Amino acid sequence: MARPKTIPDTEVFHTVLRLLAEAGEQGLSHAAVGRACGLAPATLVQRFGTQSGMVQAAIHAGWDAADAALSEAEATAGKSLHKLLKALPDCTDLLAVSRRDAALRRRAADWRLRVERLLAARLGNGAKTDETAALLFALWQGQSAWAEMGGKGFRLKEAAKRLI
Repeated sequence: MARPKTIPDTEVFHTVLRLLAEAGEQGLSHAAVGRACGLAPATLVQRFGTQSGMVQAAIHAGWDAADAALSEAEATAGKSLHKLLKALPDCTDLLAVSRRDAALRRRAADWRLRVERLLAARLGNGAKTDETAALLFALWQGQSAWAEMGGKGFRLKEAAKRLI
């Protein structure tokens, strides 16, 4: 009979993604993740196999969480564009680490298209709706990326008004 997990995979995945964002893959190992989350490296090997397997599992779990957060944002925002923009989950780090392979890039692109469709649905009908939604997505992502670096950005609500 296997021992119960004292630290759930979701916590390990959060640690892996944090370490990836902080130091990249060069500083990532079973030992580094184990130190950061309180598990023995051997335990991580048993759970995830290789370092690459652990990273892949963490990134896919991150996208699963982003999908769930997007569904929650959609449900709570109703038809309001501004509420949707405020409720969107920040996936800046997840996007950065998803550049590592084609499957992850596709997953990121699918997520982006889903966000753009949600934005377009709140913009109404028109020839430029899809383009405006893509611009809003890019503005939101840029603002998220620079906000992490301490940059004071623009008000997304005001930018959306100008685009519409």
